[in-house]
Amino acid sequence: MKSRFSPSRCSTLTVILLAVGCMAPTSGSDAARPEKASAGAPVAAPPGAVPYDEALARRLAGALAGRGPGYRPRTHHLAPDGAPLYTNRLILESSPYLLQHAHNPVDWFPWGEEAFSRARELDRPVILSIGYATCHWCHVMERESFEDEQIARYMNEHFIAIKVDREERPDIDNVYMAAVQALSGQGGWPMTVVLTADREPFFAGTYFPPRGGARGASQGFWEILHALEDMYRNERDRVVAQAALVSRQLASSLSGHAPEGVPQAGAVVAAARALAGAFDPINGGFSSGQKFPRPATLQLLLRYHRRSGDPQALAMVETTLERMAQGGIHDQIGGGFHRYTVEPTWLVPHFEKMLYDNAQLAVVYLEAYQVTGREDFAAVVRRTLDYAAREMAAPEGGFYSATDADSPAPTGHDEEGWFFTWTPSEIRAALGEPLATRLIAWYGVTPEGNFEGRNILHTPQPLERVAAGLQIEPAVLADSIAQGNARLYEARAHRPPPITDTKVLTAWNGLLLSAYARAAQVLGVERYRDVAIRTARFLLDRCRKGDRLYRTWANGRPGKPGVLSDYAFLAAGLLDLYETTHDPHWLEEAMALHGTLLGQFWDAGQGGFYISAADGEQLLAREKPAYDGAEPSGNSVALINLLRLLELTGMDEYRVTADKSLAAFGRMMSRNPLAVPLMLCALDYHLDRPKEIVLVTPGPVTAAAPFLARLAEQFVPNRVLIVAGGQADRARLEQLIPLLEQRGARDGKTTAYVCEGRVCQFPTTDPETFSRQIAAVAPYAGVTPVALRPATPPGAWEFDRDGNRHWHPGHQHWHDGPPPPPGGRK
Repeated sequence: MKSRFSPSRCSTLTVILLAVGCMAPTSGSDAARPEKASAGAPVAAPPGAVPYDEALARRLAGALAGRGPGYRPRTHHLAPDGAPLYTNRLILESSPYLLQHAHNPVDWFPWGEEAFSRARELDRPVILSIGYATCHWCHVMERESFEDEQIARYMNEHFIAIKVDREERPDIDNVYMAAVQALSGQGGWPMTVVLTADREPFFAGTYFPPRGGARGASQGFWEILHALEDMYRNERDRVVAQAALVSRQLASSLSGHAPEGVPQAGAVVAAARALAGAFDPINGGFSSGQKFPRPATLQLLLRYHRRSGDPQALAMVETTLERMAQGGIHDQIGGGFHRYTVEPTWLVPHFEKMLYDNAQLAVVYLEAYQVTGREDFAAVVRRTLDYAAREMAAPEGGFYSATDADSPAPTGHDEEGWFFTWTPSEIRAALGEPLATRLIAWYGVTPEGNFEGRNILHTPQPLERVAAGLQIEPAVLADSIAQGNARLYEARAHRPPPITDTKVLTAWNGLLLSAYARAAQVLGVERYRDVAIRTARFLLDRCRKGDRLYRTWANGRPGKPGVLSDYAFLAAGLLDLYETTHDPHWLEEAMALHGTLLGQFWDAGQGGFYISAADGEQLLAREKPAYDGAEPSGNSVALINLLRLLELTGMDEYRVTADKSLAAFGRMMSRNPLAVPLMLCALDYHLDRPKEIVLVTPGPVTAAAPFLARLAEQFVPNRVLIVAGGQADRARLEQLIPLLEQRGARDGKTTAYVCEGRVCQFPTTDPETFSRQIAAVAPYAGVTPVALRPATPPGAWEFDRDGNRHWHPGHQHWHDGPPPPPGGRK
């Protein structure tokens, strides 16, 4: 279960390389290893590499010495005293991922003109390797190939090798991922692309085993390197022509389509029906194999349910969120969610934790709580945000990016998931009785385990059933679980933890800023408000210079220039923070970020935003991203921001930009709606009658609390919120928000104005009346939504968790009652 690799994942060479014989690794001695350099002494180049000039060698030595006495090089090429035998240019970088490769025997370059100039000078192709710090298969390829001195020497002698952190440079990653998909028919990380010195790709794949025969592959990285080098030498014209063709196709496909007009509600309905057709009615989610959280699809279904009233849309959301919370993808002890599961029941995760997953899942659980009132959903929000504040917060401010899937195990090797898994004896040693017996029953722990002899904790049965089996009251079991979790967390803290990617990404922090700000509004947790303010201040103070954002902050300094998602996600977080704190400063900052987007990223011709700034590095293509995958696209979030800013300010600039962007992506929303679920949320906002909610208090804004409590109880996604009191800056706020003009507190009481299109209902000072006003929903215009039907598993029995409902394959409905005999389950 541990291995994620199958031979089919190993890309064959592209159409350029029609056939390559399996070549045995050539023999040959490795270069003599250099002696350890003393502090400040020049660093020698890796084996087979062009010797470093003295200035570079001393820079590398100084950077290595600057890591301090506690530095632990990530390599097995070590001198007896633990010093690294090899150091390359990546030691000068701040990215934790690049630093992981700073002591490979590969002569890695960071992305930049120096590498491509060297490729032109030496007449060599370029190997571009893209990954990220918590990528399991990136680590595998590093251990198998990039730490192999024979493979490294061949790379150094015949190629220029570039390493890129995809999270630092999503613009580079997106362009060459499109090349991988075009040339190999698949995608993923680590990404391996071979380029000409003009940066044009002619070969692409993902993970490769080191040599033919490894992991069942007919050829490995070693054989592929030889074939590519031979092809580059002997079929240069063909290679160059193919690379140029691929580059032209990339530029065309990534730049977007001509505008086709703003879609209507039918696009939203089509997406909901498609999701229903793909839905797993037993386990939740929308696939029958691996399960990936994709919060934007659930957010879209919640909005569809609100406008259509279709109960199946809500049922799909509830089932998915229930199963995820009960499964191994949810860290039952520490809170937060892992990246994805390798099977359909959400049990066996890929154990890395990503900040963007947890930020978005906190928001969708929060929205589902508003719709359903289910306290278990609210509890997941609290556990997720508390996990992030406890384990992912950077000392200076902001939040780290991710934690690894692998962790040190007693075997002496890193093992995937060891930190998070348990044996019955480990639980008994940590808890004693009766807690151990109770938690073993609750978490479905068995002697044989469910993951390589260990147990991924999950909750396979309802609390009441487990309590009945233990012959205790449910409340007693619930109390035992709380006590036991705290003690298991303490015991787990003594294990060597997974590696943390300590860079702070502006975009992902913007997503988490939204989660904390919105949770503060809905759950009334004051510390979440404080975390949100601290995060916003850090991002604006440390990750911005003038009107420009940096994408990263690592090792005490800012890094690469910001891209579209950095501006859009941070602006969204600031808008949420404004609605939480009612401080106009945050609204002004959000407007300023969108001003930069319009000046540097906007496509004035066809609409939409490019991923990179007009004055940034020019790649093979300037992408206009739209796909809402594990992360939402910058264009989807920017669109929602524009619509919110339009409702707040009434500025026509926002209207024109939003309309043009909706038209720019109209083709995709109409023809491939499942690719853009969050953009369809923006379309839902646009096609709705968004509510402009103004609360005016006679004194401090805290007097609006009874009204805000009613708002927190309801799911009103398409709205803006303005709370104004007797503050001295009321005139400043009115300049930003003209809707406030001539609206005051009536009879000395907090007064609510609920408006649509600047036309307001009768003002009220009664929170109950206000609650009814905001509850009104406008159905979709011009569309009669068809009741959704879930996908059915024909010819097989399927069960819900408690065993009382099963899908009868001969009928299109659920039966209540006992399941069929064991032989009936297939």
